[in-house]
Amino acid sequence: MIGAASFSAAAALGPLPRRRSRHQAPAAAAAAVGRRSGNRAVAGVSAAPGAEAPLYVPTPRDRELRTPHSGYHFDGTVRPFFEGWYFKVSIPQCRQSFCFMYSVENPAFPNGMGVLDRMLHGHRFTGVGAQILGPDDKYICQFTEESKNFWGSRHELMVGNTFLPVRDSSPPTSEVPPQEFRERVLEGFQVTPLWHQGFIRDDGRSNYVQTVKTARWEYSTRPVYGWGDVKSKQKSTAGWLAAFPIFEPHWQICMADGLSTGWIEWDGERFEFEDAPSYSEKNWGGGFPRKWFWIQCNVFEGASGEVALTVGGGLRKLSGLADNYENAALIGVHHKGIFYEFVPWNGTVSWKIALWGHWQLSGENETHVVEVEATAKEPGTPLRAPTTEAGLVTACKDTCFGDLRLQIWERRNDGSKGKLILDATSNMAALEVGGGPWFSQWDGKTQPPEIISSALRVPVDVESFFPISIFKPPGL
Repeated sequence: MIGAASFSAAAALGPLPRRRSRHQAPAAAAAAVGRRSGNRAVAGVSAAPGAEAPLYVPTPRDRELRTPHSGYHFDGTVRPFFEGWYFKVSIPQCRQSFCFMYSVENPAFPNGMGVLDRMLHGHRFTGVGAQILGPDDKYICQFTEESKNFWGSRHELMVGNTFLPVRDSSPPTSEVPPQEFRERVLEGFQVTPLWHQGFIRDDGRSNYVQTVKTARWEYSTRPVYGWGDVKSKQKSTAGWLAAFPIFEPHWQICMADGLSTGWIEWDGERFEFEDAPSYSEKNWGGGFPRKWFWIQCNVFEGASGEVALTVGGGLRKLSGLADNYENAALIGVHHKGIFYEFVPWNGTVSWKIALWGHWQLSGENETHVVEVEATAKEPGTPLRAPTTEAGLVTACKDTCFGDLRLQIWERRNDGSKGKLILDATSNMAALEVGGGPWFSQWDGKTQPPEIISSALRVPVDVESFFPISIFKPPGL
């Protein structure tokens, strides 16, 4: 999700255009590609000949930085179910981002629901959606009510869908090399931890927002952070209980930070980038929270080395308890290879979230204190989310132009702030509010049931229960 590049080199280049035609290659932007800031290449936008091409590498069986819950969690039953994936690439040189969102709903009915299905199971919303929030907060969405051409790997972050195959070609059912994908898929996508490509066409259902007609992309990614310290076993974002149906929905950050190289064509404009900060996460379960907020940022000024920030919180249902909801939230920061985790089972997280425009959070654990404040001047773009009430419909609002400040202090024994160890700002934060209704500012604090907090404090490695992958539950 997040990685951080300093803006210092970008600032030295002076103001750059926010976008350009694929046929334009301003000298300043072309020179920026590959320029280093600290230990990371600063991403640029260029159509210059000789720009580095993305390199496809098949996904290895035992890759580094793999997080728990990377796989596809569908278990084959007819219970209400969705799974969604989010991939983001940021281009600091032109202050633009691309956010790719994929979702599948009730895949137990791959051809949609017939009359008999509805009689037996009640009405369900089905299908596969692909959305992109792109430059200038413009949008594209393609959707089908069928999921018969969707595929997902049981234990790895690998998914794909064919909206329209090449004539006389069969849709892929697993990862395929890029050239084979082009030969078999006219409209669709495939994505792995290391490779992402596709082409989608807007289906015309989003007349309430600025849209583009088409998007095409191919880029490779080198993961930098998963979810945890670099040299340690990676963590489940919601703790080990995420392996069980305790919460709805579940959430996993799959890659807190990565470096992506390749190109994206956005309605005829071509963005080329090298070592661009990138991120990925996922959700799964019976439905989204009643309401939620979210912050993600991987481009910072004022910090040395890698920085990655993820914030999320929501009013979520406790499984098995009718109409019983809890406030849940976390703040996660990766910096110089260290993971700073602020979660309900190791401390507290508090927040004040406006209906739109202002996000303020603080958290503490046994060793550190964190504060995050973000604002949005942009009006935001409505995005879709898979809902139990209406399927894939507009349920949240996002922008990628948020202003943000992140601070972390060492914590003194009395709980006060000690040494300031990180103070960084950004004007490329991704900000979101969703669900509702939102009638006023949401003031909240994590107060999970003690039995759950106590359970999550126990160090349990669920994956070690299944040394043979064939016996692992789907998704784990």
